[in-house]
Amino acid sequence: MLHKRFSMIGIPDRPEKPRQEGLTLMLDKGLSPRQAENVLDVAAEFVDLVKLGWGTAAITQQLERKLAIYRDAGVPVYLGGTLFEAFCLRRQLDTYRKMLHELRIEHVEISDGSVSMVHEEKLSYIASFSRDFIVLSEVGSKDAETIMPPYRWVQLIKAELAAGSWKVICEARESGNAGLYRANGEVRSGLVDEIVDLIDRRNIIFEAPQKDQQVWFVRHSGPNVNLGNVSPDEVISLETLRLGLRADTLFEFVGEGSFARRTGRQQKDASEAA
Repeated sequence: MLHKRFSMIGIPDRPEKPRQEGLTLMLDKGLSPRQAENVLDVAAEFVDLVKLGWGTAAITQQLERKLAIYRDAGVPVYLGGTLFEAFCLRRQLDTYRKMLHELRIEHVEISDGSVSMVHEEKLSYIASFSRDFIVLSEVGSKDAETIMPPYRWVQLIKAELAAGSWKVICEARESGNAGLYRANGEVRSGLVDEIVDLIDRRNIIFEAPQKDQQVWFVRHSGPNVNLGNVSPDEVISLETLRLGLRADTLFEFVGEGSFARRTGRQQKDASEAA
């Protein structure tokens, strides 16, 4: 949302929180409570969910204080899917569920990005946890060498939504070089096209840790695409991309007939031809 002193036409509409689309999922890799407060001081309006990455919550000092800071700011928190997998490997999911309740965490991620399990087992976990929690599940492997055909992504996403997932996250890893992306970080555009052609994009969160990936998704799916694995220092940057207030998307939302858009496209075309 623009500061009241900045009045510009053609700025995309962004739904107010709590949003169902246009979500920004921030990745907290071990922020201190004070660092979390600093981020929220300037960006709470733009953060819809926070993930405490992989197993960082298990060793974070003053964890409950930090959770309270996020809670007081109206920002839900959940623990990384790798931590779920760690408890699953040890057959301690009852312990995990109890711990989530004690920490007053209402969202949970069910993933199998590192642990191999039959999909029916994962669906049963989604159904079970969805009775008490808001479930986010994750599709796609963290192994860059594992390539899954688009139709299989679609099958898995549909099944997990049907089992009780609120949103399904499409895997990219923190580095953005697996799952949705090639090893060099390039988007598998054909894969994304097939996913959004067959599934309501409001039900999907695309992990996009790199700026170029965020730009691609905003251009491809508009300002209200759901994006995840966004680092704390990129939250405001991403919001400017969504609003056309950074060079990468400056001409996306001005209007087809405007001089600015035509001039910008001409400049871009001339630059690419040179």
